[in-house]
Amino acid sequence: MSIDRPPTAERMIFRKTNAQSGRHIAVTPENSTMRHLAYGRIRLSASVPNVSFDNGNRETGLIVLSGSATVGADGKKFELGQYDAIYIPRDSKIEVITKNQADIAEFSSDVEGKYSLQVVRYAETSQDSGLKFSAGGPGSSRQLNMLIAKNVEAGRLVAGFTHSDPGNWTSWPPHEHAQMLEEIYVYFDMPEPAYGIQLVYNNTEYPELVTVVRDGDAVLMPSGYHPNVSVPGHRIAFLWAMAAHREVEDRQFGVVNIQPGFQQIGSGLDVGRK
Repeated sequence: MSIDRPPTAERMIFRKTNAQSGRHIAVTPENSTMRHLAYGRIRLSASVPNVSFDNGNRETGLIVLSGSATVGADGKKFELGQYDAIYIPRDSKIEVITKNQADIAEFSSDVEGKYSLQVVRYAETSQDSGLKFSAGGPGSSRQLNMLIAKNVEAGRLVAGFTHSDPGNWTSWPPHEHAQMLEEIYVYFDMPEPAYGIQLVYNNTEYPELVTVVRDGDAVLMPSGYHPNVSVPGHRIAFLWAMAAHREVEDRQFGVVNIQPGFQQIGSGLDVGRK
């Protein structure tokens, strides 16, 4: 008897993606369940102070998680600090330099169109109630920060980050958006002994994937509901990045299907909708 199985964990879970110096691409459509989305980490210091690369046919989003860096693209240079982001169009030569240290998340997706380069300042987005907002209630309270979203013209990419209150669930109620968007979570700012539990499932009775997640881990959501929870006394923090299946048309945040039985709660994502 044959049994339909979900994608193997090896193509959905990538551990300690922040462990290497320099530029390291951890997730691509070739080694994962993603159709469009790729993710990597750029970690610079005195030993590796700069990297340069061409992004080819892939639009690129960089998010500074810690430290500061100078990013060069399209013949211009920009100074970026913590939680600043930059959207870089396809067919660009990119250079990233630091004077001290920098930890940067890199997301990219293949696109047909070429959209305008845009710098996103966290100091500005954090004051915009449509880009930084709280969602959830008792047991599921968290804060969402949208960085490359409705404020940026792009083809497929949407990205930001979420912090929960200690011991709380996020991405709650369970929801999915597989018809429009694939997604990846990258956990950060979760020092030991903090950890969380991540679920990804289409089978609501027997979830196909339940795994422990720690700082630097990445979990992919090609489809399915994807709630997670932090342990008591520690918050869960993660970058989320999505790639639209239909360029531009499907690039919409907050359009989700809530798991049957939980619809009365509401997703809490309406504020961030396009």
